[in-house]
Amino acid sequence: MRLTMVGTGYVGLVTGVCFANTGNDVTCLDVDAKKIEKLRQGICPIYEPGLTELMERNYEAGRLKYTLDKAEAYRDAEMIFICVGTPSDERGHTDLKYINSAADDIAATLKTLGPKQKPKVIVVKSTVPVGTTLSVKTRIRDIVGPDTPFSVADNPEFLKEGDAINDFNKPDRVVVGVEDDRTGEMFRQLYDPFVRQGHPIFLMDILSAEMVKYASNNFLATKISFINEMANLCEAYGADIGKVREGMCSDKRIGNQFLYPGLGYGGSCFPKDTLACIMMGDKAGIEAKLSKSVHEVNQKQRDRFFDKIQAHFKSSGGLTGKTIAFWGLAFKPRTDDIREAPALTLMRKAMGYGAAVRGYDPVAADNVRAEMGPANTVTICDEMYECAKGADAIVISTDWDEFKSPDFARLASIMKGKTIFDGRNLYRRSQMAETGFTYYSVGRAPVRPS
Repeated sequence: MRLTMVGTGYVGLVTGVCFANTGNDVTCLDVDAKKIEKLRQGICPIYEPGLTELMERNYEAGRLKYTLDKAEAYRDAEMIFICVGTPSDERGHTDLKYINSAADDIAATLKTLGPKQKPKVIVVKSTVPVGTTLSVKTRIRDIVGPDTPFSVADNPEFLKEGDAINDFNKPDRVVVGVEDDRTGEMFRQLYDPFVRQGHPIFLMDILSAEMVKYASNNFLATKISFINEMANLCEAYGADIGKVREGMCSDKRIGNQFLYPGLGYGGSCFPKDTLACIMMGDKAGIEAKLSKSVHEVNQKQRDRFFDKIQAHFKSSGGLTGKTIAFWGLAFKPRTDDIREAPALTLMRKAMGYGAAVRGYDPVAADNVRAEMGPANTVTICDEMYECAKGADAIVISTDWDEFKSPDFARLASIMKGKTIFDGRNLYRRSQMAETGFTYYSVGRAPVRPS
């Protein structure tokens, strides 16, 4: 099948590469000339395990190409997937300018091809508020007129950064919103190689398909905020969230996924999608009270953790003049994505109170340099112990594997202060009691040297 991906960001590139890998002819379109040139050279613009190898293989086989030419990308495509960004604006509302721009470009090509062309399927792959896909249809129809054949569909993605290739190749489910049987059959054919182990393809109406994505992400965000609220109660009453979690999650009705206490969720999906549910509720006159609380708990979780840092240093003059080392800068491991990353929030707070800040991350360092700007006072280090050297404290904000078993004796010998603020609960309290470090975590009592 001839497919076009509009946008070579995270969703567009992973989707295009995986479709090409099952024998489809895929064109990836972008407006960024530098990105397209890098892609043609085999340089992946994002860190995603396994993606570069698949890119190279399918590009060399001729199944995958990259272009800036919109007319070329749309002209021969049977299905066009809109995979552009849908960021939140300053009010928390979803900004659809990139969706609308893509729709206009597609319409211009359809109008040129005229009414005798084979009907194309315009697929909204981006996460969009309910009703957007049908608005795209109306927008295109207004430009091309009543005689030009095309259909629209919504096909939300469910990819975890750091494990996206596996998620795409072995999906829990495929969700597609369609208006007609022909479009549904095209999707069955397209996704058949990925669901041969019996995982379902759900064909439904377009509005429901759009809502599935929001309902899924909002529920997962709710689980994260819930366990963090329970962790805060544990700290207040002297309980241990680790033990509470074990006892709670053994109930098969509850399960154990996304119920890990920490610094709250970040990235490009959960924050944006929770805000979008709040926005959709406001527009419909239905207050999304639970979604608002989920968002509020998440934002306050970082403040609560920073309060621990401030409280620890209060007796020694506060954070002014102190050096704080941050281990982990991406919002989660196995990705270089720093969007809504807790580390950046905490780093900015620490600098605001006069601390010198150092940071280390295995893959996200360059993105942090670009985000924080050339005049920032953050020192980005190339190695975790280099980052800790001379520091008054370490803040662990991303649970990369290499942070899970550090050499505590080495840390004690190179750090100025022996304090660790663990935002991911990587270490056992009994373990930390033997190291001589002052240790703070989430939902558990601090450990202090005797």
